[in-house]
Formats: sequence, C-alpha cells, structure tokens
Amino acid sequence: MAAALEPATQTNKTPAKKTLKRNYPATRRSDHVDVYHGVKVGDPYRWLEDPDSKETSDWVAAENKLTFAHLDNLPLQDAFRKRITKLWNYERFGQPRKRPARYFYEYNNGLQNQSVLYVEDGPGAKPRVLIDPNTLSDDGAVALSSWRASDDGKLLAYGISTAGSDWKEWRIRDVATGKDLPDRLEWVKFSGVSWLPDGSGLYYSRYDAPKEGEEFTGANYHQKLFLHTLGQPQSADALIYQRKDEKEWGFDGEVSEDGRYLIISVWRGTERKNQVFYQDLHAPRSAVVELLSGFEAEYQVLGNVGPIFWLLTDDHAPRKRVIAIDTRQPARDQWREIIAQQDEVLTSVSMIGGRLCATSLHDAHSVVNIYDLQGQRVREVELPAFGSVSGFGGRNDDSETFFSFTNFTTPATIYRYDVASGKTTVFRQPLVDFQPSDYETRQVFVNSPDGARIPMYITGKKGYRLDGANPTILYGYGGFNISLTPGFSVTNLVWMEQGGLYAVPNLRGGGEYGRLWHEAGMKNNKQNVFDDFIAAAEWLIANKYTNSERLAIRGGSNGGLLVGAAMTQRPELFAAANPAVGVLDMLRYHEFTIGWAWVSEYGSSADADEFRTLLAYSPLHNLQKGRSYPATLVTTGDHDDRVVPAHSFKFAATLQAAQGGAAPVLIRIETRAGHGAGKPTSKRIAEAADVLAFIADALGMQPQKK
Repeated sequence: MAAALEPATQTNKTPAKKTLKRNYPATRRSDHVDVYHGVKVGDPYRWLEDPDSKETSDWVAAENKLTFAHLDNLPLQDAFRKRITKLWNYERFGQPRKRPARYFYEYNNGLQNQSVLYVEDGPGAKPRVLIDPNTLSDDGAVALSSWRASDDGKLLAYGISTAGSDWKEWRIRDVATGKDLPDRLEWVKFSGVSWLPDGSGLYYSRYDAPKEGEEFTGANYHQKLFLHTLGQPQSADALIYQRKDEKEWGFDGEVSEDGRYLIISVWRGTERKNQVFYQDLHAPRSAVVELLSGFEAEYQVLGNVGPIFWLLTDDHAPRKRVIAIDTRQPARDQWREIIAQQDEVLTSVSMIGGRLCATSLHDAHSVVNIYDLQGQRVREVELPAFGSVSGFGGRNDDSETFFSFTNFTTPATIYRYDVASGKTTVFRQPLVDFQPSDYETRQVFVNSPDGARIPMYITGKKGYRLDGANPTILYGYGGFNISLTPGFSVTNLVWMEQGGLYAVPNLRGGGEYGRLWHEAGMKNNKQNVFDDFIAAAEWLIANKYTNSERLAIRGGSNGGLLVGAAMTQRPELFAAANPAVGVLDMLRYHEFTIGWAWVSEYGSSADADEFRTLLAYSPLHNLQKGRSYPATLVTTGDHDDRVVPAHSFKFAATLQAAQGGAAPVLIRIETRAGHGAGKPTSKRIAEAADVLAFIADALGMQPQKK
C-alpha cells in the first residue's frame, strides 16, 4: 500500500491553521424583498435562480476559477486523487435479474465512467455486452438510469439520463440482436416501466413537456399513466389514468406477475403515505378500482395469488407489518395479518419462490428472515457480519434470488440464495487493495438534549487513541424516512487509512426505527435532527475522539440542509463543512421542479406557523454578517433538477459576504452534472479528492515527510 499522507499527529496540540484572505468574485446584490405573513425577508441574490442567464454563467465561471485555483494548490489534493483512483479501480457487480433463463446484471471493470449492462443467455453462458452507456457520450455524462426486461427476456426497456438530470428517455432493445427498436418515450421522470405479459407494450408515467427554458427549473405537476404499444409513436399512447383535479398525484403502474391486474400505487410528493388502485386486465375496458384510498398509510403490494394481495404496510403498525387483502372482500375487518409488527422495523419484503423474504433493521443494521405465505417463520438468513443487505428480488415462481451485503470495510459482495434450502453462496466478490482487518467499527449511543437515544457508528484504523486529536468526518442525513446503514466507500477508506475517523449518527427524521422516528424529525420537529447531529459532535469531543479544530461535517441533499443548519447554529463547533447539493433556501425550495413534493417533510412558507419554523433554521437566512464560520466547500451540479443549484449559489454568495473569519468559503460547481445519480466515475473521483483535500487542509493534516 502506497501511503501518500501522514496519519493525524497523535497529540492534544491543535495544529496551526492557515489564515488566507480571499478576493471573492463580485456578486451583485439587489434590493429584492419578499413579504411572508407580514415579515419582510430580503433575497438579494434572487437573480442567481436563473441558471441560464449570462450574469449567472459569468458568476459560476468566476467562482469555479477561484475554487479550482485553491483546490489545485492544496498540498494533499494530488495524493488523495492518486490514492482514490488506485483503490477505485476494482471490479463492481450489480445484482442479477433473471428473465426467464437469462441473467441481466451491471458490471464495472473499475474506472469505467458508467457501469455496463451484461446478459448471460442461460446458466454458465458467456456474458455479453447488452448496453454500454460509455459509448453514448465523450465525457461519460450519459447514464443508464434504469432498465427492465420483458417477462420472456426477449426485450429490454432502458432509461437514459444526460448530465445527471432526473428526466429520462426510455428506449427498447432486442436482447438477441442488441439492436434498438424505433420506440422512444420522452419526458419521463419519477417512473419506471412495467411490461405487458406478452411483451407487446408497457406502462409508464410521464409529465407534459416543460416550457422552453424551464426544463431544469419548472415545477413538475400532473403526472399521467400511459400504456405504450410497441411500434407506435409516443403520441399514440393510451392514457390509462390521470387526475386533473389532483395536480400533485403521481402514478406507478405495475402489472401483477400473473398478468391479471394493473396495480397502481398513487403517490403524493415524498409523503410516506400512498393509495392503491387496480384494474382487471382480463376484463376489457374495466374501471380502475380504488382499493386503498385516502393517503392514510404506506402500502406496498408484494404480490398476489389470484385475487388475494399481500402488502407491506405501516397501517396501525409504525414499524410495519405484512397483511393480505382479498379484493373480493376488501373491507378492513376482512384483512389478514401475515407478519405482525416486531420490535425492529421491517424495511423491505419480497415474495420469492412461495416465501416472504423480510429485511428489518436492528439498531441500523440488517437482519433477514424467511417466512411462508401464512406468516410462519422458516429461518433467519445468516449474514457474514453486521452490515447492510439489499436485493432479494425476483418472482414468486423463482427458486433463487440474489442479495448484496456491505459494511464500512466490506465492498458490496453479491450472494446467491436458494429459497428452498436456505443455502447462501458467493456469486461475485470484489477485491480492493486494502486489509479490512486493519479497521474497526464501534457503535455508540448518544443522548440528544431531549433524551432521545441516537445510535452512531464510528469507523477507523485499529489502535487509534482517544486523545482528542483524531481528524474526524461526521456525516449525516436525517430525513425522508431514509436510513443510514453501514456501507463501503473508497473515499471514506482513503480518509481512514490516513488516520481519519468516520462517524455516522442515525438521526431522527430517518427510517431506522420506523414511522415515529421519521415523524420526530419532520416539519415543526425538524430542529430535533439538528440537535441530534450537534449532540453527536459534542459526544465525539467529550469522549476524546476529536476536538472542534479536527472535526468536519458532511452531508448531501437533505444532508446538505443538515450541514447548513448545523454550521449556522454552532459554527464554533466545526473546523470544516461540506454541504453538498443542499436544500438551503427553506422559504422557496417548493417553487422549483419537484420541490413542492417535500412540503410534507418540511412544511411550507405559505403556512404562517410553518414559515416561522422554516425561517428559524433555514441556512440561507441564518447567516450573520461578521460571524466566524468554518472553512466551507459548497458543492453542486449545474444540471441538478432535483435540488436546483440556486440553493447552493445563493448560500455561497451570502456566506462569502458574511464570513467574519479567515477560513475560506468556496463553491465547487460541477458542469454537466446533476444531483448525483449517473455521475461519471472520473467526476466522482475528482470531486472526492477535492473535498478530502479541502477538509484535510482545514483540519491541519500534513503531507507525509519524505
């Protein structure tokens, strides 16, 4: 192993920090003021919300020039880039999907910008390339975002995205010939596809084409569910379901495995409550039946046997349960409980080979149990260690399935699981040039100010000392019912092999303990999330893991909001901050693209009470001129149409004007990149090296002496 950096000095002395003055680009301030419920709120950088204006483009260029000049001169940047590149160069495998004798899976040989889709035409057959997205662009910015084979495995529908956009164009490929059919499905967003059993067509959802110039900023409303018939133009697609009276409703159409039903999950924003409708495909022109309406709970249809549907739900079970509903007798008092709510939250359940594969979380790591369709427990799936699993996909008549296992020191390994016998075998195991046994993970529990018990994982090299001097990255999310479970990252490994610690607290707002845990970090409870994160930082300091001069915070998207709130509320607690693609303007986030969908999570400034809550923590609006803030590297993508880059633009401009200390405030704006999905490997490595180098410099880490 080529050590490129010197591990953190094991001393209680705080390293001297550089004090560099910045000549930030001149950023025009306007006198724009909004009035919310009688309260005047200035928005001097409103003009930065227009990503296509010349003024914004010039500002982006000037900021990037300053940022990259700084990053390229950091003493550790080149060493980090070389080491990350070397470790990233390992084989990575996706979980196979079987249709019916063919196996489809993604594979990356190491440094390919995008993973390649392969197919094996039967057990033991030689793999062949089916789709190589690396051939679709020169810079690797066109990604294979999703794909699905027809029931007979002869056709493959695949969606591609460009420059990280949420917009997808779907195409159809003949699996045998590798040639595309002429079909094109455009303006598809937040939708997969589902094939008709005979492969003659597929269901999908789309929006109307946006107005010119609003492709990446305009609000997305009125999704519609269509049936596309192969060989026909998209304009001829049959409209299956829409609700003109409900502009926020979206639709996921899924054909049941027996081909009898079109099951429609009706969603409304990111709220974890949905409706379930269905249509009998064996009855021509049958009406759509509203099986579960009212957005009262979360329901996921797992499968069916004839008219009986199995569902995973949090109805009357905040940690979820499995029920069966006979569509001929759908009244609530006729529901059957198959798997009752347990102490641990059920995160996913699938019907495979006449069994239910149920994954749950125990203090934020995975446990998997197998049940029969009547809810009798058959066995527990033995896992290699504590960590995270995903997968167990397939059909109810499959005899095998695949799952992935990972933790902080284990790259994602793919296992084959025999449903009948319970036998688990390694299918693909990547090899990375490091020794997992050199590292250890501890789980601790932190008390938040209101007494909530917050789990936190801490990973680092074995033998580190609790002397209060370890350079530490604290990473968090805390929202949208998303759970942070152990996972492998080359970037984090490179940080840890140089003596850094990596800490991940499981904050409220996530899904680690079920719906109530999530709700404890939503809307007017959002401050709980920031309190949990700050408590985790204080715990690390109090217990001599690190100190404020050696502590950096990171988070992306909703986690970018977390970092922005933490650094504005307690700037003295951290030496460095990296809010990535963050939601930072909490008064206007709902005005752009799919931002309206987050109102169920955050609340809205249109509501007087919620406005006061949002204003109290909105990172953009809580920056104070003259206050000393941590060294900050804001990161975003110029094509982010999930969290539009205006959030990061306005926050960076405001922070640069407010900064009263000497620590640098920079913004790194990736071109031809979006929220993160589909980002080319080369861009991911470059960004990771820049972020680590920036943090290491702020925390006083030194190059290795030769």
